[in-house]
Amino acid sequence: MKKLLASFVFASLVATPAWAAIQTVTLSVPGMTCAACPITVKKALSKVDGVSKVDVNFEKRQAVVTFDDARTHVEALTKATADAGYPSEVMQ
Repeated sequence: MKKLLASFVFASLVATPAWAAIQTVTLSVPGMTCAACPITVKKALSKVDGVSKVDVNFEKRQAVVTFDDARTHVEALTKATADAGYPSEVMQ
């Protein structure tokens, strides 16, 4: 049993890239013009594999997204909002 557990732990460590990290990015989403728009943007971003948290602020026209950079990337996030009808870009 101990051998099996040790093997599982080792395999988990090896399978996860050492450079993977949780990232947070703020996206500008200027096309949000009504109170329902943030719901659509949040749903689109939440469906991206690797996204763990999405906070959308209608007043600021922004989305703050927390994601695992080993599973997704910023381009996938901006594509998700664009595909939902709300083009976005990373805020500097």
